[in-house]
Amino acid sequence: MGSATAKFKEFMETSSGRWYSRAWADKVGAGFTCSASQSGDKLNTLVEFMIFAAQHGVLWTGLNILPGNNNSKGSVDDLNRLGSYSGAMAQANSNQGAEAMQDSDLQTAAALGQRVAAIVLRLR
Repeated sequence: MGSATAKFKEFMETSSGRWYSRAWADKVGAGFTCSASQSGDKLNTLVEFMIFAAQHGVLWTGLNILPGNNNSKGSVDDLNRLGSYSGAMAQANSNQGAEAMQDSDLQTAAALGQRVAAIVLRLR
């Protein structure tokens, strides 16, 4: 409902020991989110993740793919069809669940994962 799940918030709240010891400082992080609506307030969820990462000193990795499906020649098959820079966004119909996500959303998330891996290798 426009933010991280209760389970993820529980994880966030139990991370204070790691926060205090700076256990995750300078680690590389990224985020993804999915909702039933095209918007679904997914940006708010990613902002919540970014703030949490910043509090821990995590180096946030955004999506470096230009928005897709935003002109007359675009389609739902375009990568980054939901137009995010903060992380990967996906949409799945509420009556079908996550297995109904668009393949382009899954490919966008995979591209973000590859970007994170490439940045980790560069920082080594």
